[in-house]
Amino acid sequence: MTLTDIVDLSSDDELGEVDVKPVKLEPGLVGRKLQQNEKNKAQLVKHQKSKTPCAIRESEENRSSNALSTGHSSSSILDQGQSPVDDTGISYTSPLSPAPLCRQFWKAGNYNDGIGSKVTIQNGKNYLHVHPMFLHSNATSHKWAFGAIAELLDNAVDEIQNGATFVIVDKTSNPRDGSPALLIQDNGSGMDPEAMRRCMSFGFSDKKSKSAIGQYGNGFKTSTMRLGADVIVFSRHQDKRVLTQSIGLLSYTFLARTGHDRIVVPMVDYEFNTSTETLEIMHGTEHFMSNLSMLLQWSPYSTEADLLKQFNDIGAHGTKVIIYNLWFSDDGNVELDFDTDSEDIRISGDSKKVNATSKWKTVNEEHIANRFHYSLRVYLSILYLRIPETFQIVLRGRVVEHHNIANDLKFPEFILYKPQTGGSVEGQVITTIGFLKEAPHVSFHGFNVYHKNRLILPFWQVVSYLDSRGRGVVGVLEANFVEPSHNKQDFEKTSLFQKLEARLKEMTWEYWDYHCGLIGYQVKKKLIPQVSSNRTPHSGVQQPVTLGQSSPAVGSIKAALVRFEQLIPNSQVGRMKRKENGDIPLVKNVKAKLIDGRSQNVQLVNPTGNQLKDEEAVNLMQENKKLRAKYLEYEKRGEELNLKVTQLRSEIKELDDEYSRMMSELESLETVKEESGV
Repeated sequence: MTLTDIVDLSSDDELGEVDVKPVKLEPGLVGRKLQQNEKNKAQLVKHQKSKTPCAIRESEENRSSNALSTGHSSSSILDQGQSPVDDTGISYTSPLSPAPLCRQFWKAGNYNDGIGSKVTIQNGKNYLHVHPMFLHSNATSHKWAFGAIAELLDNAVDEIQNGATFVIVDKTSNPRDGSPALLIQDNGSGMDPEAMRRCMSFGFSDKKSKSAIGQYGNGFKTSTMRLGADVIVFSRHQDKRVLTQSIGLLSYTFLARTGHDRIVVPMVDYEFNTSTETLEIMHGTEHFMSNLSMLLQWSPYSTEADLLKQFNDIGAHGTKVIIYNLWFSDDGNVELDFDTDSEDIRISGDSKKVNATSKWKTVNEEHIANRFHYSLRVYLSILYLRIPETFQIVLRGRVVEHHNIANDLKFPEFILYKPQTGGSVEGQVITTIGFLKEAPHVSFHGFNVYHKNRLILPFWQVVSYLDSRGRGVVGVLEANFVEPSHNKQDFEKTSLFQKLEARLKEMTWEYWDYHCGLIGYQVKKKLIPQVSSNRTPHSGVQQPVTLGQSSPAVGSIKAALVRFEQLIPNSQVGRMKRKENGDIPLVKNVKAKLIDGRSQNVQLVNPTGNQLKDEEAVNLMQENKKLRAKYLEYEKRGEELNLKVTQLRSEIKELDDEYSRMMSELESLETVKEESGV
């Protein structure tokens, strides 16, 4: 097979001149009219329980021996040159699509094609083919199955800027054998043929937006291959009144069974002809037929009609991803558990038992910090720091309710941190820190670190909790100044990240030492004695620090949240020296009172009697919490307005295009009129 017959992941050459041929379609496959429906709500289909065999039957191995060895399908089909959909169409009646040789992911990397990697010379250029084994080794970057699912959801969330309103995560079935498969579908803008090819190739990324989560162009391959051996993608895209449909197959099973020494991806593309209301094939008949025959043999669908039916619930635009031949866990069961909870997806056998007293054992086991490890619904609820009201994550037919971990904290404080490198500030972040509401009866602690709205490190433990110091202390922050690793489950170990880790350690100790008495532990550090509010400033005083204001309302609240003046006696100056990295030291008994949005004189709390019952401290914490809630409300409103602006701009562009088209038609009509008059 030539390089133009299939998509070769190691080459980024264009497909060349496009040849369009009409296709006869069965009634009902394509509607008479395709109308754009931005609020399309796909119906979630419930499938019956199915069981996947733990081992490959001998009959499957015998069947695989007749598999394609060159990538060509049946030569008779190609020679006949028949229409892709005729009265009967092309189909493969084999009841089973052969599963991979080994169904356990961590043991499926053995690949023996008997041929080494080759360098191909094409048009005077050298191309090093990517070996199929790379699909598996590349996917091992995902140690955790839910991390791979999150990677696929990131693509849907990035489509919010293009009008996406939902993403569906559900169980579906492989129609060939009834085995479970994973469905992920969104109503974003979809992908045209070139975008689909880039998605299924290595190293391409079209995400130029600063707010986009994905950036490496590798997430689709690593995540899908981590979840299952094979994935088929359906995407419908509409741009400038041109509607295309593309189908692509990335199959480790196909490559392993046929002994390929390079990664190839069968793809077929259609373009909708609005005048004839039919689909027309792209890239030439021979190319189309060879790719279609491979799709029909190795995908879950044995006829072209079945393939095209998968577009029925996509709407005017969107993408559907189906991952099948899901990997097994070590116990021989499918790694993704669809049966324990009909409204959830669990990781098989990964529920964790927590050491706790019998009275609080259930509370610990059911806590979100424990359940996110094995419950996809819980993990998705905290996966994003903010979710627009216009967007929904639908898991197995029920919307995932967004959960803000910061709302689970009692006695919260807000600390500004501004890391520096070479004397210049690299960024700034406000960390919300406090005790879990259930503290000290729960044994969870650590920081939830987000990057560009996406959770990277959940409950990241930065200190040792063996002596109970720091027990129950939890923080939430969005650190956009550090870069996540490729699997988005950790950060690159740069100097900035190391500084952040060191500061979070200090923050944990400081918060615990001053506040542990609030949850019943002995206070290790006393608060600073009261000093006069009209004391003359000295060298220990540090000026208020405010954040850059994005708007008057939000900016003033941000400034209020981080405005800490320190009036410290000379004897305390040495103990409270400013941190070298430029952040604000944590002295929680010193806070600015806010009246009508202005900072008043600072009053320090006098720790006479039981400091925990000090009325002034309680009032300040309550006021601080109210300000934080108000700030989040303004921030949320700002995001909604920005989304609305984006949608309005898109509508204006469509209207401008329509206006230009109508003006062109009007000019052509006037020309015809003038000619007829002459």
